[in-house]
Amino acid sequence: MDKIRISAVSYLNTKPFVYGLQHSDLTGKMDLSLDIPSICASKLTTDLADIGLIPVAAIAEVPNAQIISDYGIAASGKVRTVVLLSNIPLMEITKVVLDYQSRTSVRLVQILAKYFWKIDPVWEIGQPGYIELELNPATAIIVIGDRVFEAVKKYNYCYDLSEIWKNFTGYDFVFACWIANKPIDIEFISEFNRALAFGLLHLPEVIAECEKNYPDYQLNEYFSKNLSFVFDDSKRKGLELFLKLNNDLGETI
Repeated sequence: MDKIRISAVSYLNTKPFVYGLQHSDLTGKMDLSLDIPSICASKLTTDLADIGLIPVAAIAEVPNAQIISDYGIAASGKVRTVVLLSNIPLMEITKVVLDYQSRTSVRLVQILAKYFWKIDPVWEIGQPGYIELELNPATAIIVIGDRVFEAVKKYNYCYDLSEIWKNFTGYDFVFACWIANKPIDIEFISEFNRALAFGLLHLPEVIAECEKNYPDYQLNEYFSKNLSFVFDDSKRKGLELFLKLNNDLGETI
């Protein structure tokens, strides 16, 4: 039997899922790769993967997309790793450099700018290395993932996009879902979901593996309070609203 090709996000927030998959009986049945979010989505869209943990803004681009799991990457309030960083107050920002690694963060900040903050900055897609550049003081940047922990030290203001979404809508925010682009054997899906659950049940072991690379980042709080891995009604409604606003927003850049 051909192995199921799975593309998972390479960030810290996915470590519990990766731990569960790597400690499951699926190891001989899957080909697991770790990629940045945009590559996860691209692999699923171009059929280089069968299952992907992809940014929710990319779901519409995947042929025959179907959510196959009640687990994903979400937050109920502050998430810490999807932020707008600036050296001036929000209402004085004239330009925002966007993170090239995930379309969801791009669309989320643009939705918040239009419908919540009611500001209209110039948008620019950042290139690799954009975080290290010296920018005009009126320019802000979007940063996602593990890179936030260091980047935030260089800025006076940090706006957590998930927290602001919660304040705006009252709903949790879903960043990524497990999506398949074709029918997957139901027994494999059941085993896959058990593996994800196993990883979440073994957070102490996950944290122990990660601490050497992230010694100062309060990983227990990050995994147990900032992130929420199980879909509930608030997340489903939040996802529905985001997808509607994302569609209403149209093309912006």
